[in-house]
Amino acid sequence: MKLNSIEKFLMNNPVRAFVQRHHEARMFKALGGKTTGQKVLEIGCGRGVGTEIILERFGAGEVHAFDLDPKMIGLARKRVAKFPAEKLQLYVGDAERIDAPDNSYDAVFDFAIIHHIPDWPNALHEVARVLKPGGKFYFEEVTRKGLERWSYRTFLKHPTEDRFSGPEFIRKLETNGVNVGDNYTYWLFSDLVLGVGTKGQ
Repeated sequence: MKLNSIEKFLMNNPVRAFVQRHHEARMFKALGGKTTGQKVLEIGCGRGVGTEIILERFGAGEVHAFDLDPKMIGLARKRVAKFPAEKLQLYVGDAERIDAPDNSYDAVFDFAIIHHIPDWPNALHEVARVLKPGGKFYFEEVTRKGLERWSYRTFLKHPTEDRFSGPEFIRKLETNGVNVGDNYTYWLFSDLVLGVGTKGQ
C-alpha cells in the first residue's frame, strides 16, 4: 500500500531522517551490530535515507533497496548518487514478492514499512526466504496500539484488517525461522516495536 500525501511528508522530512540516523540506527546497532562488508536488502526504501544509513553507519558492502513508489526510487537514486554504483541496486518492488533468490542476503532492514502491507505475514515469509542462514532482520514497526490512535486513523492510510501487536509480529517471524527471543524493545509509548532477529542455520 502506497503512502498518502500526509504520510509521505511525515516519512520524508528532516525530523524523520534525524530520528532514523540518531535513534533507530543506534538501537539497531546495539541489538544487532554492524553489517560490515555484507550484502544487505532494505525493503520500502522511500527517498533513500535508510539506504544511506546502512552504507555509512553500518558499513554494508552492497545494498539492494526497493520501494513500491517509482517517485521514491527517483529521489533515492539522487540521494545515494555519491556512493559507487557497484555498491547499490535500487528498483521498484513489492515486499510481498521480493525479487531475489532464496538465501540471498546477509541482512534485511525494515524502517517501519511492513505495517503498510495488507498481507504482512507473507512479507515476513519473504524476508525469511531471502535471508541467508545466520542472517539478521533489523525491524522497526508500528503496532496495533499505535495504528488505533486517533491521529493514525484520521490522517494516515493503513490496512484496516489483521493488524499486529509486538508479540504477534515476533511470533510470526519465529514461525518463519527468524529467532528474536528477547532481542527487541518498545518505544513511543509502546506504539513501535524495534528489534533484530536471526535466521536459523
